[in-house]
Amino acid sequence: MESNLLELLELVDSRQDELVDLLSLLIRYKTPAPPARNTEEVQQFIADFLNKKGFMIDKWDVYPGDPNVVGVLKGKRSDEYQSLIVNGHVDVAEVSETEEWEVDPFTPIVKDGVVIGRGAADMKGGMAGALFAIQLMHEAGIDLPGDLIFQSVIGEEVGEAGTLECCKRGYKADFALVVDTSNLQIQGQGGVITGWITVKSKQTHHDATRKNMIHAGGQLFGASAIEKMMKVIQGLQDLERHWSVMKSYPGYDPGTNTINPAVIEGGRHAAFIADECRLWITVHFYPNETHEQVAKEIEEHIQLVAKADPWLRENPPTFEWGGSSMIVDRGEIFPSLEVDPEHQAVKTLSGCHESTLYEQPVIGVSPTVTDGGWFGDAGIPAAIYGPGELKHAHSINEQVSIQQLVDYTKVVLRFMFEWCHTKK
Repeated sequence: MESNLLELLELVDSRQDELVDLLSLLIRYKTPAPPARNTEEVQQFIADFLNKKGFMIDKWDVYPGDPNVVGVLKGKRSDEYQSLIVNGHVDVAEVSETEEWEVDPFTPIVKDGVVIGRGAADMKGGMAGALFAIQLMHEAGIDLPGDLIFQSVIGEEVGEAGTLECCKRGYKADFALVVDTSNLQIQGQGGVITGWITVKSKQTHHDATRKNMIHAGGQLFGASAIEKMMKVIQGLQDLERHWSVMKSYPGYDPGTNTINPAVIEGGRHAAFIADECRLWITVHFYPNETHEQVAKEIEEHIQLVAKADPWLRENPPTFEWGGSSMIVDRGEIFPSLEVDPEHQAVKTLSGCHESTLYEQPVIGVSPTVTDGGWFGDAGIPAAIYGPGELKHAHSINEQVSIQQLVDYTKVVLRFMFEWCHTKK
């Protein structure tokens, strides 16, 4: 078995041009989100690719023009051997017309040891490496005893959580590997939730009545919702500072858990006192916290702020959390993910990294978020492990190192092989 595996790993080196060609092909499919609704062609390519390798294909629309693809390769002895989900997203970050790329972002360039193109780092490099590893195992006639499930999902860039839809559809495994950008580190992650806080008056008032609201003896119990939202924002800043002092997590700089007032909307027009104001916030939290927990903490704190203000006490703020799409309902959730270094699969992945690349792997936390948290939320142990550096993701002339892509492909091939040969 080991000799067969070593032969496959050598093929990754000798056939790296094919690997680069596969990545280049994936980049040529224009799948930026937003605007999204543009992944049908690349998903059909991946479905056909997996089908030719013996996978049973499940393809369904999450949104029109944006289907998920799940390929299942049933193991010879599924009941006895470990199963694995390999997960990645095919949508890529949006591209502004003002960005000064060397060439069209969806016309890949191979030069100076890198592949340049939108999605090279985030995360079509990870997808290409995993697919090429599957191709090499198929060509070698390897029959895995454990199940291998490949998930090609949509929507990660805009919080549309194609991975969540896979979990809802019932796909499970003993471990999930999210092949997103991690610079070949084994990572967990914090989480993100967005929310809307609304301050709304029960009455509307002409702007000429402002003097009666703010001057002595005016006798008008009213207020500008915009000005009252300033108290809410101050309360959020106080809570954010409190969190930075009282909370921490290994691998994160102090104060990484933040509450960002991202967007504010309010008022009708200049002839009215603003009777409504809405604040859109983005909350980052640590891997050992849940989005329900941090939302509850924010609500309780802001409710206390409101009780200390005579007008807000009578017109308390309301809260709306999360959402299924930054495009459709202007909201998103990314659950957190803790990686257990003692989990058998994490040890196996670490061993594959070390024996292939002759270096100790780094087990840490991602400074950003991925779909990995949905596996933790579903009770499936998981880790993030993929090629590409975060500084290149979403950037002009986005790129991935070819050597790192080759290294990653070897490790992920070895991990798929070894984990699916591990007895339960």
